[in-house]
Amino acid sequence: MKISRIDIQNFRKLKSCSIDFGDRETVFVGANNSGKTSAMDALIYFLAQKNKFKTTDFTLSNWNQINQIGIKWIENEKDKVDFAVDSWRIFSPFMDVWIDVDDNQINYVSHLIPTLSWKGGTLGVRLSYEPKNVESLYKDFVEKFNETKNAKDLSEEGDSLNLWPSSMKEYLDEELQNQFTIKAYLLDPIRFDETIVHPPFLYNDSMQIDGEPFKGLIKIDTINAQRELSDVNRDEGSSLRTSDKLSSQLKDYYQKHLDPYNSPDSSDIAVLKAIDEATQKFDIKLNQSFAKALTELQELGYPGLSDPKIELTSKVNPIELLDHDTAVKYSIGKKSDRGDPIISLPAQHNGLGYQNLISIVFKLIRFRDEWMRIGKSKNDSDPIEPLHIVLIEEPEAHLHAQVQQVFVRKAYKVLRNHERLGEKIAYQTQMVVSTHSSHIAHEIDFGKLRYFKKIKMERSEDVPYANIINLSTTFGNYNETSKFATRYLKTTHCDLFFADAVILVEGSAEKMLFPYFIKKEFNFLETRYISILEIGGSHAHRLKELIEILGIFTLVVTDIDTINEFSSNKEQPARNLRYRTRNNTLKNWIPKKEQYDDLLACSETDKIVKNVRVAYQTSFMIDFCDSKHEVFPYTFEDSLVLSNIDLFKNLSNATGLLNEMIKSINKESFDDMNENLFKALSEVGKADMALNLLYLKDPEELVPPFYIAEGLKWLEKCLSKIDDEFEVIEDKEDGTE
Repeated sequence: MKISRIDIQNFRKLKSCSIDFGDRETVFVGANNSGKTSAMDALIYFLAQKNKFKTTDFTLSNWNQINQIGIKWIENEKDKVDFAVDSWRIFSPFMDVWIDVDDNQINYVSHLIPTLSWKGGTLGVRLSYEPKNVESLYKDFVEKFNETKNAKDLSEEGDSLNLWPSSMKEYLDEELQNQFTIKAYLLDPIRFDETIVHPPFLYNDSMQIDGEPFKGLIKIDTINAQRELSDVNRDEGSSLRTSDKLSSQLKDYYQKHLDPYNSPDSSDIAVLKAIDEATQKFDIKLNQSFAKALTELQELGYPGLSDPKIELTSKVNPIELLDHDTAVKYSIGKKSDRGDPIISLPAQHNGLGYQNLISIVFKLIRFRDEWMRIGKSKNDSDPIEPLHIVLIEEPEAHLHAQVQQVFVRKAYKVLRNHERLGEKIAYQTQMVVSTHSSHIAHEIDFGKLRYFKKIKMERSEDVPYANIINLSTTFGNYNETSKFATRYLKTTHCDLFFADAVILVEGSAEKMLFPYFIKKEFNFLETRYISILEIGGSHAHRLKELIEILGIFTLVVTDIDTINEFSSNKEQPARNLRYRTRNNTLKNWIPKKEQYDDLLACSETDKIVKNVRVAYQTSFMIDFCDSKHEVFPYTFEDSLVLSNIDLFKNLSNATGLLNEMIKSINKESFDDMNENLFKALSEVGKADMALNLLYLKDPEELVPPFYIAEGLKWLEKCLSKIDDEFEVIEDKEDGTE
């Protein structure tokens, strides 16, 4: 048994989306404010922590229509009001949960089978957050609204008074949890479709389910983000959540699984006897130690002759012994031959990263053992649920890159480390992780990634929303293109999945210098998360499918690489010589032109396809020897030099290609300069040019070549526009994203 898919509608920016679940791990990736946290919270709110909804959890664009319901209620008589709950379901959050059920597990889902014709396979349940009773909601809202209206009518202040509630939104800000609840309905599996999200209305044959539909079927556990850990420098009064201390976790685990006082068996007798003997000896010592003080107290007249005598007794409780900061220590070194004690430090003296890793892993162990009814779990008489869902938000907090990768490799194995689990299928585990870490994304199989894509608004009255892309389908068709994409991304840090925009560059020189170009002239881009990926011009087009599916703004910076009409011999660019390009990106992706003269003639729009723009060398004018000349660069390197002639002329101590280029631009004639520049590019390796330049000159003084500046302006314009549309609306208290 497993969850195969969930459909979410009307929850924050998840206006309408589907998320396919992997058989084991599913990892949510995407840029900041793309909806990952919204998806995790939807899972938590609908499946685990009921009645946590706030009005901010409704998709913002729906509030206009919801407020219209309130207006109609005020304006119309009661007998003209529609009390059908369907009018609310269109705008209220709901989640459809689709479960794949094995033939031998039908006994678990008998209450979820919609018709006698069901023959196994998929079952669906809708969890809808909707009014408990529409008529009661109507009565209370109208009554409170009219009270406010009457108060305004009687006041001299009139309309200037801001009294509650003035709209349905204001009313539900306060009354939502009193008036709304989660209701469950059966869905007909015949209507299940892997590519189409179900409409917001329910079919007439959708039966409501009484009680908890997944009780005894699914165990849900969560690990929230932004865990606060013990810090040796933390003030005593600071707000460290007790539940996040490792000692507290050990205490909870002991109480649920190991406490000898809880249903003791034969193995607990020796422990209980030892505790009892220790208690008696301690009581004797207590009374001996306090004897003088108690005698002195009695001499003061208390207790009197008729009062009972004071005696001290103790109770040794192992649980309380674990409830302090130094209950957990880290040992350092080994015990010496002389028997010296091992040096140890309190837990808060260990690094926050290791504290976080230990804390998460121990929670996973506890979740697994509670599920498997290990030890003295209080619900060990209940049947074990066949499915265990573990939701983990941003586990990368405080963890450096290598530890993040270790965690994501081992976490699922920890959850399955039990004799009844492992590779057995009777009990299934699905782990869902949301992350901002490219290291975690890099470590996981790409087929398990779900990319959250920001969707551009189509109308001014809309609000930004997100869609989810199943990368298992992107990389599932394992052709040569997908093989290249996966292998290439595995050699990088997967920044692509978290960036606001991507710049694909030709080589190492561009990758090193682009951050300086951005810092010098494009300050807005410096505030955005932009991933610069180095990929040769002949290979950039191989990422076309992935880039288009992700929908991320992408600037492809590549070289013109001119060759002659009849062979693949390099040629110095020039007009009207029937030269062509050997660059596959320009020929096969954008602008799909091969002739050099056609490429020179391309307009701005010719270089753009949806969210992707290409930038390559074109001609521009320079001043050389007191005259204006048109130049036709061949690569990034000569473009950079020609765009910064005065700066390069005065460089000294250069080597390699940089030295040859400096010699070229110091020639006395334009033709000699032009010829020698191209000759240097053809004969001298350019691998170390950027490093040589970084050593000799502050790169912030460089002016970016014209074609690159044009591309960066386009990217800045795109991100500025979408940044306005996706203005962050954040409830910092609950982490709304």
